[in-house]
Amino acid sequence: MSHFDLKRRRIIQAVGAGLLLPGLAPAVIASVKDRPKITDGVQSGDLSGERAMVWSRSDRPSRMVVEWDTRSTFNNPRRQVSALADQRTDFTARVELSGLPADQAIFYRVLFEDAQSGVASEPWFGHLRSMPQNKRNIRFVWSGDTVGQGFGINPDIGGMRIYEAMRLRLPDFFIHSGDTIYADGPVPAQITTEGGRIWRNLTTEAKSKVAETLDEYRGNYRYNLMDENLRRFNAQVPQIWQWDDHEVTNNWSSSKQLDDRYKVKDIQVLAARARQAYLEYAPLRLQQADNGGRIYRKMPYGPMLDVFVLDMRSYRDGNDANLADKPGPTTAFLGREQLAWLKRELKASTAQWKIIAADMPIGLGVPDGEVSPGVARWEAIANGNDGPALGRELEVAELLGYLRAEKIRDCVWLTADVHYCAAHHYHPDRAVFQDFEPFWEFVAGPLNAGSFGPNPLDKTFGPELVFQKAPPAQNTSPFAGFQFFGEVNIDGQTSELTVNLRDLDGVSVFEHKLQPSV
Repeated sequence: MSHFDLKRRRIIQAVGAGLLLPGLAPAVIASVKDRPKITDGVQSGDLSGERAMVWSRSDRPSRMVVEWDTRSTFNNPRRQVSALADQRTDFTARVELSGLPADQAIFYRVLFEDAQSGVASEPWFGHLRSMPQNKRNIRFVWSGDTVGQGFGINPDIGGMRIYEAMRLRLPDFFIHSGDTIYADGPVPAQITTEGGRIWRNLTTEAKSKVAETLDEYRGNYRYNLMDENLRRFNAQVPQIWQWDDHEVTNNWSSSKQLDDRYKVKDIQVLAARARQAYLEYAPLRLQQADNGGRIYRKMPYGPMLDVFVLDMRSYRDGNDANLADKPGPTTAFLGREQLAWLKRELKASTAQWKIIAADMPIGLGVPDGEVSPGVARWEAIANGNDGPALGRELEVAELLGYLRAEKIRDCVWLTADVHYCAAHHYHPDRAVFQDFEPFWEFVAGPLNAGSFGPNPLDKTFGPELVFQKAPPAQNTSPFAGFQFFGEVNIDGQTSELTVNLRDLDGVSVFEHKLQPSV
């Protein structure tokens, strides 16, 4: 990153999130109690071309007003207004900014106008950097798993500090690789951790039990947004969200059997409520397909980078032994439509680097109990048999074979889910299935959850463990420091891509450089 880029970003950060600048008071003056209130800060996300999404939430029926400018003094603000935010969306609103100039600092301020009186809230400020049209240095971060295993917002340690560590890296954007909430993970007032140390949580009613109602799912997002680090991060770093299992419940699929904590026993009912809450709180652009509920999408980021955001949860068949030897309903993981989309979009991509943002790893075994005594049930792609591609591995084999046949290069897989960090290199010379070109997969996480691992590698696609850092015991608390995020830097001149895995304090624990193909 050039000195100019770094200086400019620090100037932008100095504006701060939520600061009330001189001369920017709302147009309508009223007493504080009569004015709407922004309850959960602001977020931006899904940058695409000249567009970006802005999200916020009010405390009453109102319309969100977003004004943006390329200067923090707002000398020439452009104004856009949302549809009515009311109980139907839990008072959340989003506006799609358009006409953004390329590769510029964009400052925005958000306020809500009461639906009845027109009285305006105080503004909340944020900023982003718009998408580049030309080659330049790019930096982004990724990770997953927020407020898992009962480890919530601990005021004794300053809350979810990893979000501050990521913010200080000055990324262009953040990929949240899933488990944005733990809807199945209540947050108690305190937890006794390793060595008898007490972890103390902020608590809310919504986090006192597993989520079943729509409002309980919504309450999980509201809980996370209580954290000052997260709100500050959201206001300064555009995001790309995907989802995984804990947005609904642990390891959910169509075959999920819910435990005694649940009064609602229909997993499809829970999944529908969870998806609605997710779409209300994520700063993403609602897709045309799937009645506006499609989560997988391509996010182009200038000539050097395309991000392919996968949904490995919505289209899979039920978790089972994962050993079918022919493609069929039981082998679905991405599903035929998403797989065809991914192949088509990867082939059409002209970007140097193609990031495949996957919410689950390819070669790591992720168990989900047993189908029957002695027969494992599998949650992810791998099935632990170290042999030819079977079950869900068939979709991956099809994709990898297609990439080789079409000579699609420079694909890098980024993922989370397993609660430790790792680097895996896949090579056909080590593999049972060999019809593919070598590639890398990097794993990061968790953000704020218990730490686990390491998981066993399945040999079907020839992975080599190049690096891993995992806790000494399962479900280690964040006190132990095994919380990780990943960082990618792309050099605007050489196109070299560098991956760092970083810890809770932003310190690099692993680095690897990848050269672009010619």
